[in-house]
Amino acid sequence: MTVSPLPYPLRLTGDGIVLREWRWEDLDDLVALLDEPDIARWTLRPSPFDVEAGLAYLRRAHRGRLDGSRIQLAITTDGGRPLGEVLLFNVRADAHEAELGYLVGLPFRRRGLASAALSLLTAFAMDNLRLRRLLLRIDRGNTASTSVARRCGYRPAAEPAIQQTGPYGPVHLDTWEYVEGRADTRDDRRRNVASRRYGRR
Repeated sequence: MTVSPLPYPLRLTGDGIVLREWRWEDLDDLVALLDEPDIARWTLRPSPFDVEAGLAYLRRAHRGRLDGSRIQLAITTDGGRPLGEVLLFNVRADAHEAELGYLVGLPFRRRGLASAALSLLTAFAMDNLRLRRLLLRIDRGNTASTSVARRCGYRPAAEPAIQQTGPYGPVHLDTWEYVEGRADTRDDRRRNVASRRYGRR
């Protein structure tokens, strides 16, 4: 089985959100989203995150989309202003698995955007890319992100923590997994889609 190159361009809609490709005109909004200490703490982004960092980020995203190595989409409610990001990368075709990640800007949290975006891309990866195992790497102190993962049907995997050093000190990443065929995942996904409302991340 081959899942690369990943489809480009891509636009996913559902659960009140639109996931779309990043555009060059998103630069100012991207800088505003990522120039935040919590984003740097949990995602190892540069801090401060300035226009130069934003341009480098968009170039990398564009390159990764053109060569089919990753899916990197802006989270929006209507296809317009980006409020966050969700991505799929490190695809291992032989193992039928890949990693996902997500972030939402500070002013737009607790609206269910992260959960909606993660569920939407998870469903696409399983149903369209035919992946069987999806992974998240989440710092054990990032309780908001672990809540999103659990709400979307991900569960802690039996793997040792990954230790990294970020701009705010050491980071200990636990692995969470979404596995095809596990009894609770599809039922969880249906329940979570039905239960997400404003007031959640």
